[in-house]
Amino acid sequence: MLVAGFPAGAWGTNCYLVAPAAGEECVIIDPGHQATEGVAEAVAKHRLKPVAVVLTHGHIDHVASVVPVCGAHDVPAWIHPEDRYMMSDPEKALGRSIGQPLMGELTVGEPDDIEELTDGATLRLAGLELTVTHAPGHTKGSVTFRMPEQADVPPVFFSGDLLFAGSIGRTDLPGGDHEEILQSLARVCLPLEDETVVLSGHGPQTTIGRERATNPFMQQVAAGPGGGSTGAAPRRGM
Repeated sequence: MLVAGFPAGAWGTNCYLVAPAAGEECVIIDPGHQATEGVAEAVAKHRLKPVAVVLTHGHIDHVASVVPVCGAHDVPAWIHPEDRYMMSDPEKALGRSIGQPLMGELTVGEPDDIEELTDGATLRLAGLELTVTHAPGHTKGSVTFRMPEQADVPPVFFSGDLLFAGSIGRTDLPGGDHEEILQSLARVCLPLEDETVVLSGHGPQTTIGRERATNPFMQQVAAGPGGGSTGAAPRRGM
């Protein structure tokens, strides 16, 4: 399996291109701010043919390049219905203006072809299987994508802004809810195998086992009710 990832734009949002191998079809995950050039470079380098864009949530730092990327390759975008409005109205999702100079660089709106993600669905795209899990807390429509273990490749988990190396996503923007993200963390992340590779929306790669052992938020939810609370770890994401 091939995973080509790069941090894009002002927020360093991780964009991933995933394919069975070089020279094959691929899925693009979270083409955010200023990701268009990076996507084009990865497509050319690995001789890939994009067939879909899939989105972990609707914040502008994850969707800003959806329209040009989908248009360039004539592919659909997939997003959870509760976050779909953010594609056309990113400022509403932030509860404030993100600044005229930045907005002037963006092509705000929906691509020509958009599909809606549902909890528990399995997307079969580009010869891959991605299991969709609704994981609200960072936003109401946040989802994760999980790929099963294959041959010598461990399970891969695209966590979006639910789980980061050492932290979790922020919950202070419209649609965010701290208790809800902890519930999603417990329900979605705790049951995963320790060897599961975590590719998040921001920051470095990690594993579930490493986060189980070191992430204070994972430790909090693992301890269950009355396990204490933490605010010590810095949050990432928009």
